[in-house]
Amino acid sequence: MTQDKPPAAPLYDRARLLAWMAANGVAQTTHDHPAVFRVGEGLELKAALPGAHTKNLFLKDRKGRLWLISARQDTVIDLKRADKWIGSARLSFGNETLLWETLGVRPGSVTALGLINDPDRRVTFVLDQALWDAEVVNFHPLTNTATTGLAQADFRRFLTLIGREPVVVDFGQLAG
Repeated sequence: MTQDKPPAAPLYDRARLLAWMAANGVAQTTHDHPAVFRVGEGLELKAALPGAHTKNLFLKDRKGRLWLISARQDTVIDLKRADKWIGSARLSFGNETLLWETLGVRPGSVTALGLINDPDRRVTFVLDQALWDAEVVNFHPLTNTATTGLAQADFRRFLTLIGREPVVVDFGQLAG
């Protein structure tokens, strides 16, 4: 009789992520705040922080492929049409176990910075053109009790260092 093992702890948590960034020359500014679970929460907090704020969707397609879409918080993403835009099969939200196993975060803390916990590249990263073009981007640092701001050059450095090339999609243009 075998017992299910609890999922392994992620490679990085907030402290290790921020230390890794510092050690690798990825400049960032992190602000602590009360937990924020949805995009519409904490708008006054976000207004005080410069840069583009994000929504992050962890998805699975019917073929079992995993996807992370990061977009500006005000971007409309039609999941019934997004599959055609990104080259996936019908999309639905990924479950909490897969989220923890691949990105090392819990629901409400989904973030592009979680890609550091996916060295096997199980998750395909899709980035909104508006974020790719933003001077500063803001993501949770693996927990929804803080926001980490990165200049675009530092965000791209982060992606390069972890060996990730995003699929850049202009969701704003496709929403019409």
